[in-house]
Amino acid sequence: MQIWLFILSVLSVGSVLFPNQLAAQARKPMTISELVTYNGKDREAVLYAGAKSEGKVTWYTSLSGDSYKGMAKAFEAKYPGVKLDAYRVSGSDMTVRMMEESKAKRYIVDAVETTEGNLMFMRDAFLLRPYHSPHFANYPEDAKEKSERGLYFWGIARESYIGFAYNKKLLSKSAVPKNYDGLLHPELKGRMGVSVSDPAYKVIGAMLRTKGQEFVKKLKVQEIALHTIIPPALLELIASGEVLASPGIFRNHTLNAISKGAPVEWVPMDIVPTNVGGAAIAVQPPHPHGALLLADYLLGSEGQAVLEKYEYGSAAKKLGFNKWRPDHGITTDKYEKELERWEKLLKEISRRGA
Repeated sequence: MQIWLFILSVLSVGSVLFPNQLAAQARKPMTISELVTYNGKDREAVLYAGAKSEGKVTWYTSLSGDSYKGMAKAFEAKYPGVKLDAYRVSGSDMTVRMMEESKAKRYIVDAVETTEGNLMFMRDAFLLRPYHSPHFANYPEDAKEKSERGLYFWGIARESYIGFAYNKKLLSKSAVPKNYDGLLHPELKGRMGVSVSDPAYKVIGAMLRTKGQEFVKKLKVQEIALHTIIPPALLELIASGEVLASPGIFRNHTLNAISKGAPVEWVPMDIVPTNVGGAAIAVQPPHPHGALLLADYLLGSEGQAVLEKYEYGSAAKKLGFNKWRPDHGITTDKYEKELERWEKLLKEISRRGA
């Protein structure tokens, strides 16, 4: 009898549906409140069936370069019939956009991925809905933003690490620093540069945290040049030899440059300032099944593998260095004030670059 029911189901829909998918389709539709807490063994089948019915999921993301396109392609290949409309936007612009949509009661976005500072602002503005994911169990507690009833506002889907990048053809091995003390090596004097941007400010914050303000002020003798360019552009100067090294370069940018033949290397310092991007869902997602299916995919092994292809790190893995998230566990206002303090100190110890 079960075999005949299976055959009839195939004939009726024109494709093979496995028993758990059949059960998911037959299930009474759940409310969004029920969906975000659902933890049944057929969770993926339930979400996929619902997402196919919804047809698409709208995703706002801050992922850079081609990585968000690669993620969209991989997700659609994993879940045929679910279109992922991905929109790449900066975290601050994303926040403004979501606030405007919420004010107008135009609920467009389903899921978001952006930096933790922006997610905190979204949470405080009631733009996010806490949810459950079975993949949260694979992440340390500080990689999840806890809510109530065992739910979380987001989980850290990707990490970017800020450390010391240098031209390996021009800097002698003995002068490559193993920690912040190594930045005082004579060979580095007058030959380091930093970008006037958040990564460099966070390096100052890391130095203050581990070495103190007196050490930071000692670095003035090294005549570090300030460049009004973004970190990837500074890395290009390092690759060309115009700048020898910088303590404020992302690991993923460096690995990408290495893959293209650039003569650069990257090493961690005492602690590694870490930028993170969290996977969250909107408070009123028009396609709730798709929103949760995407969040699960981002946090699961397959989504993490896609991000690692683009040289992002995973919060679920240990990499042998001490990570530090400057914006974790503090209010948005306090974090902004800390950034201002670090920026001021950086400018005090540096000189204007070319």
